[in-house]
Amino acid sequence: MDCGILTSKTVLLFLSVIFWAAGAALAYVGSYVIKSYNSFEDFVSNKYSVIPAAIIIGVAVVMFVIGIVGCCATLRESKVGLGFFLLIIMVIFAAEVTAFVFGFIYRGRIKGDLEKSMNSVFQKYDGVNSETHAVDYLQSQLECCGVNNITDWTAIPWFVQHNNSVPHSCCKANATQCTGQLTQLDLLNTKGCEAKLEQMLQDVLSYAMLVILGFAIIKLFGMLSICVIACRSKKNDYQPLYA
Repeated sequence: MDCGILTSKTVLLFLSVIFWAAGAALAYVGSYVIKSYNSFEDFVSNKYSVIPAAIIIGVAVVMFVIGIVGCCATLRESKVGLGFFLLIIMVIFAAEVTAFVFGFIYRGRIKGDLEKSMNSVFQKYDGVNSETHAVDYLQSQLECCGVNNITDWTAIPWFVQHNNSVPHSCCKANATQCTGQLTQLDLLNTKGCEAKLEQMLQDVLSYAMLVILGFAIIKLFGMLSICVIACRSKKNDYQPLYA
């Protein structure tokens, strides 16, 4: 068998395996992004910010199918199958570019969305409603207090109604003597939640965008490999991998 053809087929088979592995990785990344955003959904007013993650998961499902198509098309030496393989790769490549663009757009809008929604949620804090649970979860998980800092609580009705104290979720971990009084600043987290939540969401989205970019590059090499085989097959009969 021609060494170039053998190499090209081996590359395509390896690429099919990469598609399966990439599909699993993308599914994990997409799920992780959605989970991270859902954990703080009360503070993220723009629900379209999970679009990149949804696209990633959709791409992951299709990539499993692509891996099967690519493997079968290569082993069966099907020009039609390889053509279909190329078409699917191009569609996936376009979807990943779209996800990357969406991620870039929403990455710049996170701060504005958070500032408005967080102030609204914190103002509704009353100790029992859903907003209360969201705020307590946020403050305990990120070890923060208030939107910008702990003094934000002085402008919230709950603070005055509870003897000028902040919620216990503002207390530092293992601070068993903490009562929420501002006289115990050494036992309280004083930094605001907005900056920490923004940084966390920015990091998650940046990680997702980096993964998308990496797999988009892999797709580009895959398209080039199929084109090389297609050009060779016009000059020589497409030779079986086992020949």
